This record gives sequence, C-alpha cells and structure tokens, in this order.
Amino acid sequence: MWLRQAFFRWLLPAAFILPLWLLVGWGVFQGGWAILWVLFIAVPSVFVGQLLLTLLTRSRPSVRAERAVSWWDVAGFAVWHGLTIAVGCFIDGAFGWLLTGAIVAGIGLVWLQLWQLWSEARGSGARLRETISWASVPRVDEAAPESRPHEVIVVRERESED
Repeated sequence: MWLRQAFFRWLLPAAFILPLWLLVGWGVFQGGWAILWVLFIAVPSVFVGQLLLTLLTRSRPSVRAERAVSWWDVAGFAVWHGLTIAVGCFIDGAFGWLLTGAIVAGIGLVWLQLWQLWSEARGSGARLRETISWASVPRVDEAAPESRPHEVIVVRERESED
C-alpha cells in the first residue's frame, strides 16, 4: 500500500520534475541545437501529458478514497517515467527507441486511465454521478427535483433507577 500511496503523491511533482530533468539531461549529456527540440516539444508535451494523466488518475473515486493509485497505475507510470528519464540521458543509438517507447507508453497510459475511469463509473449510477459531478445537474428544460425538509429524530436516554 505504501508504494501505491507514494505514486499518488509523486504524480503532481512529476509534472514539474520530469520536464526539468529533460533540460538538465540536455545540458549534461547533449548540448547544442537539441535545446530547441527539448524546449519546444519535449518539455511541454511531458508537462501537459503528466498533468492530464494526473487529472485522469485522481478523478477516479477509488483513488480519491484510498489516496493511492492502482497497481496498474504503478506499472504504467513506472514504465513511462523510466522511459522519460532514459530519454533525458540522450543515449546515442538508443535515443530513437527510447523516445518511441516513451511516446507509446504515454499513449497507452492515457488509455489505461480512461479504461479505469470508465470501469469505475460504469458500476452504478451513483458512482457515475460521483465521478462526473455535473451529471446530476438538471438541464434548463428539466424540473429540479423536489426538496423536502430533513427529519430529525431525537432519542433521549432515561436514567435508570437502581
């Protein structure tokens, strides 16, 4: 459970740390005109992708309730983050393969998050409304549900006479 909770806490900082690693990796391992690719394509795509994945992951009721991601999430994020870190090392001969793997893993992770979100929302109407909060808002032409006062029941204890 601690690993799943650690990944839950890691998701938001990863949106800032992984793009920063690509810049640091460029400075340490690459240099030159590759900075253009890093600044205009790699950094924004990793930043936006990680924020999107974090939003999709934290949208699931089970993740919010447990404050921990699923084991599928742990595996998916570990692969994607590992490949992103490896891309930042700019290894000659393997860079293209690592970049392709990171892109495929990122796309696969988006589909995994959508599948898990749909699976949890499909369970019942209540879970769907919990997942997508605007689903319970009535449309303009639809009458609002009746509201009634809440009942309050008060139970008083009697002192026993011994």
